[in-house]
Amino acid sequence: MRSQLVLSLVLAVVLACGVQWVRAQEDEFVIESSIYEHTMPLVYFNHLAHMDDYGYDCTDCHHVYQGGENVWSDPDSDPVKCEECHNEPTTKNEKRLPLPKQKLNLKLAYHGNCIGCHRTYNHENNVQAAPITCKGCHTEKP
Repeated sequence: MRSQLVLSLVLAVVLACGVQWVRAQEDEFVIESSIYEHTMPLVYFNHLAHMDDYGYDCTDCHHVYQGGENVWSDPDSDPVKCEECHNEPTTKNEKRLPLPKQKLNLKLAYHGNCIGCHRTYNHENNVQAAPITCKGCHTEKP
């Protein structure tokens, strides 16, 4: 009887860990573009960690601006891929583009959104936990 209880507890723990592992695997995706050739390793983004662990909201990253305000508000829909709007493909000297083209540049959009948020997180929490260097995000798959 006691061995059945222990076995049941072990089985429950293993199943719970397995569910969490599958959930984490489904929630990680690769940030990859079809409009330019990548020169750095791809970024593996864990959506769950950013939402649950760090407390970010959908509109912290996903956006549709109208009249200077983010009006995107449907977390149940599939967000439009960034490159649908940010389709300016320059990857060298992109900061020298005219400002309207900079706003549409995919590389600047990703880096501005991610690095800007990481710097804010580090500053507000007095840590250096969120990566702000190239190799901090552009890593081989963990």
